[in-house]
Amino acid sequence: MRIKKGDNIIMISGTDKGKKGKVMKVLPDDNKIIVENINLKKKHQRPKTAGKKGEKIEVSRPVSVASVMIICGSCGKPTRAGYKILENNKKIRACKKCGAAI
Repeated sequence: MRIKKGDNIIMISGTDKGKKGKVMKVLPDDNKIIVENINLKKKHQRPKTAGKKGEKIEVSRPVSVASVMIICGSCGKPTRAGYKILENNKKIRACKKCGAAI
C-alpha cells in the first residue's frame, strides 16, 4: 500500500468526492484508510454515569484506498505514488507527475 499515515489525499469517488483530508490511520489488511472529516457517520453513545445524557458523536469511518489519490506536496496535484531508488540504494515514494519525493 503506497498511502501512509500523514499523507494529504483527495477523494475521487463516493459521496465525499472532491473533499481533501489527512490520513489518520492505515488498515492494510482491509485495504482501507481512515481520513479526518471524511465519511463521517453518527454514533449514539450511551451515558457513562447515571446523571449524564447520551449523545450523538460523529466518527470517521474507513474508506477504500481505490477511491483516494495522494496530493503531491510540490506540484499540488492529485497523483499516484511511485517508487524511486536513489544512488545510495534508498527507496522513496515519488510523484508520478512531477517526480518529486512525497
